[in-house]
Amino acid sequence: SPPLTMEDTTPLSSTITGPQIPYRRVSILSCHATTEAKHDQNTATISSHVLDTALGTPGKGLNMTLYQKQEDGSYAKLSSHVTNSDGRVKDFKPIGAGIYMITFDTDGYYKAQNTECFYPECSIVFRTKLGEHYHVPLLLSPFGYTTYRGS
Repeated sequence: SPPLTMEDTTPLSSTITGPQIPYRRVSILSCHATTEAKHDQNTATISSHVLDTALGTPGKGLNMTLYQKQEDGSYAKLSSHVTNSDGRVKDFKPIGAGIYMITFDTDGYYKAQNTECFYPECSIVFRTKLGEHYHVPLLLSPFGYTTYRGS
């Protein structure tokens, strides 16, 4: 960008006192996609991402398993996955509405690094609705983890 000049400035408010600081108006909307991804209204989709917060790197090569909760309260295995070099899994098959669980094999991940960990596995249970995408991230260290609903 070329340097700012006083011609580029616009006062923020007439009540602000002090020197005027040059700034350039930026359209925030131009920085974001104007349309959201369309989701099949008959299914839900899932993705996951593991970040090793102790190392500050993606959790690559971590095994995870997706389960669906059954009416009797048990969980049925749907699929198994391994995180890619960016710590992501994007190839989950579409699912229905319900309660699901992803179990992350943190013991295997840390054993491969010759590192002891406190939590041998982390299980995240979540609820889905049709027509939505659910990103299930795991922020991981040998002695703690956290998650949130991503986008």
